[in-house]
Amino acid sequence: MIDLGISKLALIGAVALLVIGPEKLPRVARTVGTLLGKAQRYVSDVKAEVNRAMDLDELKKMRETVEGAARDVENTIQTQASDFKNTWEQDDATAIHLPFESAPPTYKHPGKNWRLKAGATPTWYKARNGVRTKALSGAARVARFRPRRTS
Repeated sequence: MIDLGISKLALIGAVALLVIGPEKLPRVARTVGTLLGKAQRYVSDVKAEVNRAMDLDELKKMRETVEGAARDVENTIQTQASDFKNTWEQDDATAIHLPFESAPPTYKHPGKNWRLKAGATPTWYKARNGVRTKALSGAARVARFRPRRTS
């Protein structure tokens, strides 16, 4: 790379001032600055593109390795499944089927839970038919059924 120190930049500036002149020097410096900026942006774009291409290559390699591992797993599963099927068929062919020594268990209906059934009864039905929905204490029960005084 070009090594530009302060002394070399001062020498270039002095020569440019003599060659170009003081009137045109600011316009030329602005043009040179814009051209250098464009060149730097172009170089950074090229670097970014190269980095993207390298990342893409790495991703392709990673994808190939993952696909290969998936294929290997699939093949091992298929071979194990076929081995299991073969052994199952061999065991099924050689098995001796004996009748039950005792009778198989009979089906027993689970029955209904009366608590759930009572809980499922709607409250309007309970209120209409006089079903108690709350437990009363002894004092509350006495107060409820005590005859009322007539004055």
